Amino acid sequence: MIDYTEKIPNNVDLGRDRVLQRALEHWQPAYLDWWYDMGPDESKELEVYLRTAISVEPDGWAQFGYVKMPEYRWGIFLQPRDQNRQVNFGIHKGTPAWQEVPGEYRSTLRRVIVTQGDTEPASVEQQRLLGGSCPSLYDLRNIFQVNVEEGRHLWAMVYLLHRYFGRDGREEAESLLERRSGDADNPRILGAFNEPTPDWLAFYMFTFFTDRDGKFQLCALAESGFDPLARTCRFMLTEEAHHMFVGETGVARILQRTCEVMNEHKVEDPSDVRALGVIDLQTIQRYLNFHFSVTIDLFGSDASSNAATYFTTGLKGRYEETTIDDDHVLKDAEYPVSEVSGGKIVTRNIPALTAINERLRDDYIHEIQAGVTRWNGIIEKNGIPFRLTLPHKGFHRAIGNFAGQHISPEGDVLSEESWNNRRDKWLPSAADHAFVESLMSGRVIEPGKFANWIAPPIRGINQQPLNFEYVRFN
Repeated sequence: MIDYTEKIPNNVDLGRDRVLQRALEHWQPAYLDWWYDMGPDESKELEVYLRTAISVEPDGWAQFGYVKMPEYRWGIFLQPRDQNRQVNFGIHKGTPAWQEVPGEYRSTLRRVIVTQGDTEPASVEQQRLLGGSCPSLYDLRNIFQVNVEEGRHLWAMVYLLHRYFGRDGREEAESLLERRSGDADNPRILGAFNEPTPDWLAFYMFTFFTDRDGKFQLCALAESGFDPLARTCRFMLTEEAHHMFVGETGVARILQRTCEVMNEHKVEDPSDVRALGVIDLQTIQRYLNFHFSVTIDLFGSDASSNAATYFTTGLKGRYEETTIDDDHVLKDAEYPVSEVSGGKIVTRNIPALTAINERLRDDYIHEIQAGVTRWNGIIEKNGIPFRLTLPHKGFHRAIGNFAGQHISPEGDVLSEESWNNRRDKWLPSAADHAFVESLMSGRVIEPGKFANWIAPPIRGINQQPLNFEYVRFN
């Protein structure tokens, strides 16, 4: 039997729900089997300085201490309920938020929850081998923190499936542990979560770009008229912020170190920079191009009947829905989307209801650009005449209006031959991956020490010094 107050911190009264108890008693061992099989490699006996959520209160959602990850207390938390909350958009706008699943939307809502839930274990699987090449104990601790919190986010979605969807929910929860990132026969649902994460530059890019997609998807779900889903996602967002912090500061530290070495040795040519054991700025740009392009595909097609259905029925809103100055029904509204016509990229207006994905993608791109601007501030401060840029939203796309098109980072429509001739200028090549992985052939685990290719952070975690023993090897 599971001690629900000790093993699973929660504010959903797990101990009183016998049906839910039996479901979780069956699911938890399977989850631990998955963690042992697909969680961080060779980490089971390590003691890690982790943050654990034990309540939603300000002093309870971030308790720090040493934990062996298989013993981490994956809790289930919902933001406190607002008794007066209403559905804020769609055809049910102004009605009380739903506390139970509306029967007519059952299958659609289940699909939304399963798709979100599938991303959580997928990212753990993608990152499971990176501990063997960590650049410091600080970074090793950070990736482990990301991993356990992705696991907790899986628990959050599985709770909803078990609590509100009966046998179908239990079967979906089991399937979440059966799919595998990159598996040819049973892959994860979304394409970006089947891409390998072979090195730490890829990991930092993933947590900056793809976890930020997670933020925007969670924000849209946090607007849901299904109140338990909305409250679950709002609490998840408190943890997602750290994942994005890891990504943005990780890339920033790589940029800082590269710039320091370039200035110290007065070199600019990428081959000369690489010879000094740091990652050249051009390679960082190619990694940026790749991760940006595969991530914006996650938002779906530019025009989507599914997205229109989610919005109209009140299941999934827009980013910061209640702050938008419109009628929140969108019956006659329009929104601009881009496509290729006559060998050029053109913009046309389509019904805003079908452009929900595109609006969320545009909101995301706006925030991503702010982060890239901060990275460029580091390069500028070091006096180096190079700037990172976001490619055009049509670049390297596999979903939506630009799927199958050959678009340059500048937004030019190219022939297939021209694209193939320049591809390695814009996207990481096999040689790029081999070089980056060669820098990360070993790990740095002496407290306070950092690999040559990355600068130390400005400060430690939870006010600890940089030479703190963030991970204990027994």
